[in-house]
Amino acid sequence: MQRYKVEPYVVAADVYSVAPHAGRGGWTWYTGSAGWLYRAGLEAILGFRQRGAFLWLAPCIPKTWPRFEIAFKYRSARYEIAVENPDAVCRGVVHAELDGKTLPAGPTRVPLVDDGQTHTVRVVLG
Repeated sequence: MQRYKVEPYVVAADVYSVAPHAGRGGWTWYTGSAGWLYRAGLEAILGFRQRGAFLWLAPCIPKTWPRFEIAFKYRSARYEIAVENPDAVCRGVVHAELDGKTLPAGPTRVPLVDDGQTHTVRVVLG
């Protein structure tokens, strides 16, 4: 960061190679790269994909992550999602539940409803 001098959550359009600015990033908010980086992290790593009125969860995280949480607003409803990794794996959902009720086996698909309520989603990797 001391040399790069740009935000760590965006991708620079330029990285300078001539002194005295060698290694310094530039033009960070002039590209669409910040949005794509955000999407890559959210969808490819955290495995969070909304498709219509469903939320698909298929995390692919570093095995050193014990858990992560996402708060998601769907219209008037709020979804508090906790992904637990007790076996220190990279992927593989072994259990998922919505509001305390087990979701069907297979790809983790959470139905989204516009009901103004707060819903809890628990996903366990293993």
